[in-house]
Amino acid sequence: MSILEIIEARHRLGKKSIAVLVDPDKVDDSSRLRHLIHLANENCIDFFFVGGSLITTPNMGQVIQSIKEDVSIPVVLFPGSSLQIDPGADAILFLSLISGRNPDFLIGQHVQAAPILKNNNLEVLPTGYVLISSGRTSSVAYISNTTPIPDDKYSLAACTALAGEMLGLRLIYLDAGSGAEKEISAKMISTVRKTISVPLIVGGGINSGKKALQALEAGADMIVIGNALEKDPDLLTEISEEVYEWNQRVEAGK
Repeated sequence: MSILEIIEARHRLGKKSIAVLVDPDKVDDSSRLRHLIHLANENCIDFFFVGGSLITTPNMGQVIQSIKEDVSIPVVLFPGSSLQIDPGADAILFLSLISGRNPDFLIGQHVQAAPILKNNNLEVLPTGYVLISSGRTSSVAYISNTTPIPDDKYSLAACTALAGEMLGLRLIYLDAGSGAEKEISAKMISTVRKTISVPLIVGGGINSGKKALQALEAGADMIVIGNALEKDPDLLTEISEEVYEWNQRVEAGK
């Protein structure tokens, strides 16, 4: 099965997934990366996302290689631009920033990336990227020159996600941005979940098992953990236990 087929199958079954987001700029210490890879493998995470809004170091390929040498967990690019394409990964989130009105991030970067992707083996995951305000300007909002959807405009976010689905995007990604002050609310997640039928990814501000569980209960199919692991890598164990227990209940309910 392709990665997209796996995500869609898990969505249909009601099973949840975890992705660990690795910013190459923040793992220049190889021992730190190895520890994170070990934790991810030990806790049976489903995906590594690699990338960021702005990458200033040339070690993306090395990070991907280190992950793939140690574990069999799929590596998915989370690109901030068409420059962040590395054929060493398994797939790429082909992100269209549908919450913004900057044409470069709606389609411009994609035009530049398309011929490159056509000539390598990366699986392309068409993804509607929706930024939700988290209380402060995030890196992606600044770099993309777009305004996030206010965190209390639930119907606006839902209609944006629905439009993305109607345009043919296969995944919707709600993100509060790197280092978010607060996570996306359960009401926001559940409103979007009730409006769309495609898998829903949620990231930003999830820094505890309780917040992870709230996102899952609200309808997230996959949660993405990034910055929180920089402060406390062992948090992954707490969050993975919530996902494991959820999936066990799903299995038991068959």
